[in-house]
This record gives sequence, C-alpha cells and structure tokens, in this order.
Amino acid sequence: MSSATHPTRRPTVPAAEEILGGYFPVLDHGFVALVDYMGTDDSVERAARVSYGYGTRKVSRTRGLVRYLRRHLHTTPSEMVEFKFHCAMPMFVARQWIRHRTASVNEYSGRYSLMPLLFYSPGADQFSLQSATSNQGRAPGSVSPEFYREAMRRWDDVRARAADDYGWLVGENVARELARIDLPLSTYTQWYWKIDLHNLLHFLTLRVDDHAQWEIQEYGRVMAGMVKRVAPLSYEAWVDYQVMGDRLSGAEIAALSRLVEADAKGVAALGGAGLSNAELAGLGLSGREIREFKAKLRPREVPDYELDLAAMRDPEDVAAEMLEAVPAVDQ
Repeated sequence: MSSATHPTRRPTVPAAEEILGGYFPVLDHGFVALVDYMGTDDSVERAARVSYGYGTRKVSRTRGLVRYLRRHLHTTPSEMVEFKFHCAMPMFVARQWIRHRTASVNEYSGRYSLMPLLFYSPGADQFSLQSATSNQGRAPGSVSPEFYREAMRRWDDVRARAADDYGWLVGENVARELARIDLPLSTYTQWYWKIDLHNLLHFLTLRVDDHAQWEIQEYGRVMAGMVKRVAPLSYEAWVDYQVMGDRLSGAEIAALSRLVEADAKGVAALGGAGLSNAELAGLGLSGREIREFKAKLRPREVPDYELDLAAMRDPEDVAAEMLEAVPAVDQ
C-alpha cells in the first residue's frame, strides 16, 4: 500500500525528510548519510512530561523545556530520539570514532567482501609537523610545497604496492581475511552507526572541538548539520551550552566571584580590577590551568553547521564509485 494512501503516523520533520538518504561528501572519498531517524524535539518533550500527559504545546514551551533539560544535564528524554547513519571514513578515523561505545555499529567486512581501494590523502593545508606542545596534535602552519610533494610521493608508493599486493592475493584466491592485513590505515572503511540524540551530542561535543583531529571534525560538522534538521531546538541548546559554553572548576568560579559582585538584591555587577597570574595561582590554579581558564573567557564565534544541499549525492552514484574501486578479480 502506498504511503500516500496511508501516511506515516511517526513524527517527521520536513527539513530532515529533505536530506534523508542523501550522501554528503567528507574528505576526499568519505561520506555521511542520514538513512533513518526516530523522533524529534517533540519526542524529547513527551518523554520529559510522561508523568503529566501530553497535549498541544506551543513551540516556545517546548524550546524552554528542551533548553532546561540540556542546561541541567537531564539527558534521558533526549535518548528517545535516534539517528541511523551510513558513513565512510579512513580506518584511522574509524579507530578514533569507535572509542564512543554508546552506539550500535555494523562495519564493512573485509573478510566477506573485497575492499574498495580508496585511500585518504590530506591536503597541503592540513599537512603539518608534530606539535611541540601536544603529543596528539599538529603544529600550526603548513610545510613547504616540496616537502609535501615528497611525503605524498612516498605515501603513493606504499599505497600502490599495498593495492597491487592485495589485488594479487585475492586474485590467487588467498582468503580475504588474510589478503587485507597489510592495507594501510588510510584505506577507507564504512559502517552503519545508530545512536540516540543524547550520546550523539556528547560525541559531537568532543569531535567538533578544535582539539580533535581535523579529519574527524569534518565528519562531526556534517552530522551536526543533520541534527539541526531533525531536532533544531535540541541542536540550538547544544550549541549554546556545550559548544559555546564551558565547564568551570571550583577555583575558576572563585576567581570569577572576585570580579563579579552581587548587590543586596542578588544583581551581578563587575567588581574590581582583573586578577594577576599570581593571584590566580593563589586560588590553586596551575600554570596550565591559568592558560586554559583565560582561553575559556575569550569570545567565541558561533559555528555554522548548515549542510550544503548542493553537495548531496544520490546513493546510486556513491555505490557505483565504491564498486569501481574494488579490484577486478575472477569471482
């Protein structure tokens, strides 16, 4: 029976329906597609008001409740909304991604299927030296064009040999689970990833952060744009409280309390002059904590996670590209 004759009774959002099943490119060969979702901002409200019943609500009331729940970290109502994604990413990104153990995952099997020989190559603007201050980050700035070209030449040599060896092994009918073992971490894998809204927003809070590896930030930004279309009120509250906001330690609150005084009616007002590093240290903050505290107080730009609909691809085109990258062997 057609859906036109029997329309769905599940809650839907026109903005989400517009992108459902569309594939958004990430990096050079990756993608994210929202293949299904269950629930909307209204679902969060219904779950929160389960003890009181549910009637017709004004959007302003729903917005106020959603923001209250996120502000005070009442997270279980947002677990009632779920997202299912189809994603393709380099293996080294997948290994970071899978650390978030709050999702259901089914990954492409290199034991069962032939691997598409697609490899990630960072652009020159993302190719940097090791950071001198962070063991897991990149130094600001890029290297010389000559250095970048030499690095790419070496990577291309390794990948061409790995692809050739893989094609030869599977062509000789070596077990696929063995033939794949020397493919590099730049090889693309893919999976279906299903997660609820609360845990998705926790994932995104960490992965769109400037301290996260740039490649996984790119995936986070696209997925955040999808959340914006499914649950715009929850998205707005997340950006306000988690992305633009920050946590304060007891010592940091003590420092701010010296700068902001409350009058007899509890109205906040600016107090005296700023605190020196020595005064901040006297409150128990280490040198690194002082630097981080000052960074928290700097103005921030509101991020733009709007999706580029012109970039959305049909699933058939994406599937054909993946199939074309599979080595041609006699089955």
